[in-house]
Amino acid sequence: MSALNNLDSWRELPAAQQPDWPDPAALERVVAELGSLPPLVFAGECDQLKNELAAVARGEAFVLQGGDCAETFAGATADNVRNKLKTLLQMAIVLTYAGRVPVVKIGRVAGQFAKPRSKSTETREGVTLPAYRGDMVNGFEFTDEARQPDPNRLLKAYHSSAVTLNLARAFAKGGYADLRQVHAWNQDFVAESPAGRRYEQLAREIDQALAFMRACGAEPEEFHTVEFYSSHEALILDYDQALTRIDSRTGLPYDVSAHMVWIGERTRQLDGAHVEFFSRIRNPIGVKLGPTTTPEEAMALIEKLNPDNEAGRLTFITRMGASKIREHLPTLVEKVSASGAQVAWICDPMHGNTFEAAGGYKTRRLDDVLDEVSGFFEVHRALGTHPGGVHIEFTGDDVTECVGGGTEILEDDLALRYETACDPRLNRSQSLDLAFRVAELYRSA
Repeated sequence: MSALNNLDSWRELPAAQQPDWPDPAALERVVAELGSLPPLVFAGECDQLKNELAAVARGEAFVLQGGDCAETFAGATADNVRNKLKTLLQMAIVLTYAGRVPVVKIGRVAGQFAKPRSKSTETREGVTLPAYRGDMVNGFEFTDEARQPDPNRLLKAYHSSAVTLNLARAFAKGGYADLRQVHAWNQDFVAESPAGRRYEQLAREIDQALAFMRACGAEPEEFHTVEFYSSHEALILDYDQALTRIDSRTGLPYDVSAHMVWIGERTRQLDGAHVEFFSRIRNPIGVKLGPTTTPEEAMALIEKLNPDNEAGRLTFITRMGASKIREHLPTLVEKVSASGAQVAWICDPMHGNTFEAAGGYKTRRLDDVLDEVSGFFEVHRALGTHPGGVHIEFTGDDVTECVGGGTEILEDDLALRYETACDPRLNRSQSLDLAFRVAELYRSA
C-alpha cells in the first residue's frame, strides 16, 4: 500500500473534535477540490524548518511561535498580517540578542481557522446552537444559519491562508523585516511604554551592537530578511489530509497546508485519529501536553510519532498553568531526557492560565503567563535541559483581552477592545513585555 493510501488509516479510529457536517456529499466535493489545489508550502521548506528545530532540540536555538488564537477570514488583510509580523520580529530581535542563539520564527498564521471546544453546543437566553468552531467550520454570529457547519468554508480557509502566506513572505523578504528598522520599533516601545522603560539597558546594548557592526561594514543578508514559517493545529482532519501531497524528491507525504502542524491537548489520544494521521506525515510536528500527561504517555507519543528519533521531527509544547508547571513538568522532562529522545521543549503559557472575569469575559493575567514561563526555565535549568521556546497567542493590535502589563489593563477595561474570536490574546505591549522578560531569564541563567 502506498504512503498516500496509508493516510486513510485515521478514518478507522475515533476522531475527536470533528464537525458534524450536515451534507457528506458536499464535504466530499470540497475535499476533492482541495486535493487538486496547489500546495500552500513546499516539502523542502518543511525540511528546512525541521533542521532548525533540530538545533533547538540540541540547545542551539530558540523558538518564538505565536499569533492569533483563532484566525478569521476578515482578518486576512495587509494591516493585520503586517502588525502580527511586526510584533513577532520585535520580540525575536530581543530574544536573539539576549540568548545569543538563533530564534526560529513560527507564526500561528495561514491555517489557524479551527478551534476545539469543551462543549459541542452554546446556550444563550434559552436558545441552544452548535458551538463556534472557527471560521473554517461555521460562523461566529449566534444564529442557526451561521452556526451550521459548512464544508465550503474549508475552501475559504485555503484561499485566506494563501493570501496570508503571500503577504507574510512579501513582508519577510521585501525589506520590512530589516534588523535596524525592527530595533527602531523596539526603541520606540522602550521610550514610550511604562513597561518598556524597564528594558532601556538591554535596548541600549542592542543599539551599540548594531552600531559596531555598521562601523565594521558588516551588512549580511540576514540583517534585511528573515525566515518565517507557518503553523496551525491540524484539527479538521479532512482539510489537512486533502492538502497532503507526495514529495517528488522522496516519495513521502507532507501536509502542505503549513510548515509545522500540531496536535492539541484535547486530541492527543494515543489510539485516536489525530495521532494516527500525524504518524504518517513527514512535517515537523508538535503535541500539546497538559498537566495530566504522564511520563508513560509522553514516551508512547514519542514511539508513535518519532520512532526513528529524528532530530527536529517532534516538539512537545507544554501547557501546564502557572500553579502546576513546577510540579508536573520535571517528571516529564526527566523521563524523556533519560530515554535519549530528541525532543524540543516549548512553553505555551497561555492555555493553562485562562479564567472568567467578573464581567463574563474569558481572560488571562500577564503575571500568570510570565510566571509559567519562569517556571519553565527554572525546571529546565535545574535538570540541565534546554528551554527551547515559547508559544503564545498575541495580536499586533492594542486590544484589551488580557489583564496586567506595563500599561495596565484592569478587568473593568476588558470591554473596551475585546475583539478575539475565541481565547484572549496578549496585545503588542504585553507581548514585548514578555519578550524582554524572557530575555532577562536567559541572561540570568
